[in-house]
Amino acid sequence: MNWKKLQNGSDIRGVALEGIEGEHVNLTEEAVETIARSFVCWTRKTTGTNTPTITVGMDCRISGDMIKGAFVKGAKEAGANVVDCGLASTPAMFMTTISEQLKATAAVMVTASHLPFNRNGLKFFTPKGGLDKKDITSILDIAESGEYAYDGAEGSCKTLDFMTIYSKHIADYICQGVNADEFSQPLKGMHIIVDAGNGNGGFFEKILKSLGAKTEGSQFLEPDGHFPNHIPNPENAEAMASVCKAVEESKADLGVIFDTDVDRSAIIGHKGEPINRNALIALIASVILEEHPGSTIVTDSVTSDGLAEFITRLGGRHHRFRRGYKNVINEGIRLNQTGEECWLAIETSGHAALRENHFLDDGAYLAAKLIVNAAKLYRQGKRLDEMIATLKQPKESKEIRIKLTEPDFKAQGTEVLEDMKAKVAGMAGWTIVEPNYEGLRVSCTDDGEKGWWLLRMSLHDPVMPLNIESNVEGGVAAIEAKLKGMGLL
Repeated sequence: MNWKKLQNGSDIRGVALEGIEGEHVNLTEEAVETIARSFVCWTRKTTGTNTPTITVGMDCRISGDMIKGAFVKGAKEAGANVVDCGLASTPAMFMTTISEQLKATAAVMVTASHLPFNRNGLKFFTPKGGLDKKDITSILDIAESGEYAYDGAEGSCKTLDFMTIYSKHIADYICQGVNADEFSQPLKGMHIIVDAGNGNGGFFEKILKSLGAKTEGSQFLEPDGHFPNHIPNPENAEAMASVCKAVEESKADLGVIFDTDVDRSAIIGHKGEPINRNALIALIASVILEEHPGSTIVTDSVTSDGLAEFITRLGGRHHRFRRGYKNVINEGIRLNQTGEECWLAIETSGHAALRENHFLDDGAYLAAKLIVNAAKLYRQGKRLDEMIATLKQPKESKEIRIKLTEPDFKAQGTEVLEDMKAKVAGMAGWTIVEPNYEGLRVSCTDDGEKGWWLLRMSLHDPVMPLNIESNVEGGVAAIEAKLKGMGLL
């Protein structure tokens, strides 16, 4: 068994079901049982707790029950007391470790986010937050070495509907945030629809309805691991087109779309326009900077120059870091530890972590915070999207994925970056952007280009993504043509 092949950064992911040509099952029940035993062993070593309480939840994937069952079996046999939370969201599973009702030693979420039906995986949490890449490596090292062996008493297993507790937490937050005259009905008069994409986010529609919102037009709320309508993914063009149409047709004030396990979300304005990627970052940044003037906003590396200008104009500092939601979150935490105030760390994919919410990337909490502000504006006859009216959006953007063919693709990618850096240096109209924390970012000031490009290594694959943006028509093509002339494409 090649355990390291199951590592996907700070998660474990693999093929759980046959059904896609060329993809064979490697996340077997036996493998999951071993990972569970290894996680219990790791938890004992890192917490000093001999009989840890471990909560387990899952998304609605069709392999979910099988994977969860195998994990529960392995964890119990390794001496842990397991709390089976059934269908849940990833952020809710973290909350089980800090909730007054539970305070679990650790938590596990069975999910592969928006990946195809045949995939599944595991995300792990302690009260300190999600595990890092090095922690996953340690757990898989234990699996490989067999160090997980345990001859003590078997643990127990009980069930708990934690989503009811978590839903109340979100509802209370909205009530307190809006602080309406009719306290328990803060969304009365508003029309907000939810698109859960048949993932696990349907509970959010029930919260909105209980708080007085009209929710007619909401769609795909029932969990269905076949995802029959569209992929539950705010970055998916088909999914966004579907929810935008639903908002427009139902004449809603606002729409919300979630990914499968609800750690990501995006907003749709009343005209059916998507508020995601740079626009979503700008929107939540504007809220944060009202509450915490001067805060640093950490984003990933592919955010636009227009967003940076917007954050600066509001008095914030834009800290453009690296791709990978854990990279962004950890950088936000690090900045606070060094004395630089940071209240928001967000990736363009929709992973948004707020300092006020344990730096947890929680799509429901993000949506709730924006809905609180939408409700306040609604009472003034204003709309949420007015907060980002001055955001400059690029005229054109494009991503090209360049395949690396050498066996040592990381070395090949490093060589390509160094070669391009040397070619760009001293080139008229092109300037290497510094500081830069990932790949090579170049500002293009020629009249026919007016934009930037970023070349970087993929986090996991033998690919170099190239992102190009321009503020003029034909600018992307002009930049692309020059890069072709330099031998990159």
